[in-house]
Amino acid sequence: MNKKRILLVDDEESIQLLYREEFEDEGYVVDSAYNGVEALAKFRENPPDLVVLDINMPEMNGIEVLRQMKELQANLPIILSSAYQEYKQDFGSWASEAYVVKSANMDELKATIRKYLA
Repeated sequence: MNKKRILLVDDEESIQLLYREEFEDEGYVVDSAYNGVEALAKFRENPPDLVVLDINMPEMNGIEVLRQMKELQANLPIILSSAYQEYKQDFGSWASEAYVVKSANMDELKATIRKYLA
């Protein structure tokens, strides 16, 4: 059985470490990208099964990354993950499959990932 690949896009090292450990414990392969440019490069060279995408990043924000990824692969599940609830109102975020507010409790995020990778 091939392991599902998650592309984790977040500019915070602490989030990368926490999420990677949690996702690997769930049996996923995790690719990390720290900004939108790196995320799109990794997305093209090794397409993931799902993307967990931060919104607030330097240079290119997650909404723009989301838009470009959906142009490349419209049916790929992308979960936006942000510390800020208010981005939910942003029309750009509606293109994502789900929007999960960052929290120390990862149950919601993991359940959402399982739903899309089942």
